[in-house]
Amino acid sequence: MSRPRILIVGAGFAGYRTARTLSRITRGRAHITVLNPTDYFLYLPLLPQVAAGILEPRRVTVSLSDTLPDVRLVLGEADRIDLDDRTLHYTGPEGEGGTLAYDRLVLAAGSVNKLLPIPGVAEHAHGFRGLPEALYLRDHVTRQVELAAASDDPGTCAARCTFVVVGAGYTGTEVAAHGQLFTDAQVRKHPLRRGMRPRWMLLDVAKRVLPEMDERLSATADRVLRQRGVDVRMGTSVKEATHDGVLLTDGEFVETRTLVWCVGVRPDPLVESLGLPMERGRLLVDPHLRVPGRPELFACGDVAAVPDLEKPGSYTPMTAQHAWRHGKVAAENIAASLGLGGARRPYRHRDLGFVVDLGGAKAAANPLGVTLSGVPAGVVTRAYHLAAMPGNRVRVAADWLLDAVLPRQAVQLGLVRSWSVPLDTSSPEVPRVPGGPGERLDASAPSGPGATLAAEPGGGDAGDGDTGTGGPGRARPHEEPAKNQPGGEPAKNQPGGEPAKNQPAPAPGHPPPGHPAPGPVKRTDVPDDDSSKGDS
Repeated sequence: MSRPRILIVGAGFAGYRTARTLSRITRGRAHITVLNPTDYFLYLPLLPQVAAGILEPRRVTVSLSDTLPDVRLVLGEADRIDLDDRTLHYTGPEGEGGTLAYDRLVLAAGSVNKLLPIPGVAEHAHGFRGLPEALYLRDHVTRQVELAAASDDPGTCAARCTFVVVGAGYTGTEVAAHGQLFTDAQVRKHPLRRGMRPRWMLLDVAKRVLPEMDERLSATADRVLRQRGVDVRMGTSVKEATHDGVLLTDGEFVETRTLVWCVGVRPDPLVESLGLPMERGRLLVDPHLRVPGRPELFACGDVAAVPDLEKPGSYTPMTAQHAWRHGKVAAENIAASLGLGGARRPYRHRDLGFVVDLGGAKAAANPLGVTLSGVPAGVVTRAYHLAAMPGNRVRVAADWLLDAVLPRQAVQLGLVRSWSVPLDTSSPEVPRVPGGPGERLDASAPSGPGATLAAEPGGGDAGDGDTGTGGPGRARPHEEPAKNQPGGEPAKNQPGGEPAKNQPAPAPGHPPPGHPAPGPVKRTDVPDDDSSKGDS
């Protein structure tokens, strides 16, 4: 008798946990395949520390091949799923196509950036969903401070040292908190002229920071941010983004060269193409994480609307912790459906608390309902992350120790240019490269702050040696951005191809010849969920 074939789309929190648990339960009695655009699992909650220079990029990545030895890894992004034929069609990293057959399919494609129809945001902002975007932000911030220190114009200096973060959820709050510490450390070593200080702004239409958390934790985060000098503005957002800065909804124009978009996420559009019942962009499943009427199809993580048995009538929120726990239950129920495990069980979870890292020794946490702040919260937060990470614990702890006793190295790595990590990309985990397969966007359209500042001498993300880099999707031109997950429609942005030789150099901040920039986006009306953090 042949072994059943289990195909998992995505290796984020839900997909990775599903594969690991299935491998342990089946013990070689099933073929398990994971389709993912990268060969690593990304631990998103620590991404702000990568942007702030605390952790090296590889610390937050866990090798799929090393940690899932009995699981077959296929690099690629899903294009189309034939539910009746039980096959999935995908595109590999070099543009090659392929087909995978399955007996059980697990959709764990995760979520994508939520891009609102605000003029200029798609062209002038960058997201924070993938490793390239975090590396880009670190390079970009470092460069802006260095250029500000060399500038003779007070206005230019102030604009370069103003950093605007939109979205006061988990990600945005941590980016602003870590960013202020990072730039202050740079200025202490290399003071700006006229005694200026970097200015970080945190904007959100909500009434308070971290609106999804307990009010006491929200108040703690707000107090820490303000004490550090972060300009926290609740009830305010961006009305328009321009070459020179951002126009706020209260009418103020803020001159800046940096706009970080952390307003939330929406489910990966892959599931929309299936024609199955949906709930606000998420695939409806039963408490066992199975799609009704499709016994071979399971969904978990951000793409699944999982009934919350603790709150009848609602669904579990799109957080990393729910996705991680979804994965375990999905694996157990899949094994049970194949006769390889015990009995099925529904997904049921009670929040054990929340943790938010605010940089340095500061954090906000409420483990088991006990509200903590300051150093105790910092200890609990880092201990939680070490326990939750599926690998690299020693290396992460070592980086934290070194950061506590040694100054950070504020240098530009120059790995990826601004146009390689546009906001309206569906694969922030895979930076755009010249000549990649499936490219069919308008190469004349600018992308990101680097492109918009190219006309300014020595400005923005280019012209001064900008090779900055960059937040579990496909690259869908003219559609909304997607996150670090596979699956979806055609038009990939995968590595491959090299610019033609003897071609004129591209304009600063613009793609090389033959490389497209992103197209327009369309509106999404979904909750401002943030799947990178959550309850502990």
